[in-house]
Amino acid sequence: MTTNEIIQSVPKVLLHDHLDGGLRTSTIIELAQEMKYTKLPTKDPGELAVWFHRGANKGNLIEYLQGFEHTIAVMQTKEALERVAYEMMEDMKNDGVCYVETRFAPMFSTQKGLYNEDVVQAVLTGLERGKKDFGVGYGLIICGMRNMKNTLEMAELAVNFRNEGVVGFDLAGEEGGYPPKKHIEAFQFIQRANFNITIHAGEAFGKESIWQAIQWCGAHRIGHATHLLEDITLDKNGKVAGFGDLAQYVLDKRIPLEICLLSNVHTGAVDKIENHPFGIFFNEKFRVTINTDDRLMSDTTMTKEFATAIEVFNISLEDVEKITINSMKSAFIPHKERLDYIYNVIKPGYQKIKDQLLSLKTYSNNYEETVPKL
Repeated sequence: MTTNEIIQSVPKVLLHDHLDGGLRTSTIIELAQEMKYTKLPTKDPGELAVWFHRGANKGNLIEYLQGFEHTIAVMQTKEALERVAYEMMEDMKNDGVCYVETRFAPMFSTQKGLYNEDVVQAVLTGLERGKKDFGVGYGLIICGMRNMKNTLEMAELAVNFRNEGVVGFDLAGEEGGYPPKKHIEAFQFIQRANFNITIHAGEAFGKESIWQAIQWCGAHRIGHATHLLEDITLDKNGKVAGFGDLAQYVLDKRIPLEICLLSNVHTGAVDKIENHPFGIFFNEKFRVTINTDDRLMSDTTMTKEFATAIEVFNISLEDVEKITINSMKSAFIPHKERLDYIYNVIKPGYQKIKDQLLSLKTYSNNYEETVPKL
């Protein structure tokens, strides 16, 4: 078995996935034809995939986000939204994901007359149908946008659908010039409702963004958090010499970090994968999770993200299991459901592959060639 085969076969948990950043190119092309949307750069699925990835892989968040113009343009009907959500669940199943929390901003799908409630309901219908057909668990996170003034409305929308599959509220979009505390009213509403908060912070801006997200806005998880490294002192050999107050707080309070390795390179959050702070965070026992962010734009899957972590940061299969359990502990679903996934899905799934690898080691004379050392 190859490393990819092993990683694809084990249960994985995905907490940071943008629904409008993971469409199939064939679906984009079909929906564009149905909606008479003519701005696509090509009608060939393979060429379109290359176009999205090339456009995103420029080391700049603003340019990275430009591809969303096309995905959002075809997510303007109930049928399209349901289809996109359903296909995402099938893609999760094929990638070995047992539970996914996907997120999107409903207001972007109201250009053709849908109401926000229509948009959310259509996505939830697709997710639920996908759960029944593919056996993948899900939660939906509603995004407010940093550069918009309707975040309180989005927060209220999230809470209104909390019993139908929405599990939390997020703040997304360009960080520079749009600090989280400008949306404090939305976050206070979520807190008063005893609901869940995750915030994009420390991706394209400094540690101050992470501090505001936690201490002003009450974030339970942080999306990306690459700039948390600014609050960690390294010695001349690159080893950790000490933590600032913020990094120590995040570590001590076990605040989950939604790490997205490949997209952080594509957006310029880090200059190259070898310099990603994931290795430091993981070795220092921060609660890290591994995620895809935007599967279409970054040409990635959970299998690819973990394979990257294995190759670059030398993590083991046991580490992959540990990160997966950390992710499940950090999910925005009830405690009892999280435990059910951990003990009845994740742990048995990893034990199964370990038994298979042990069997191969025992019975294959070519073990070193057939089974990679994770």
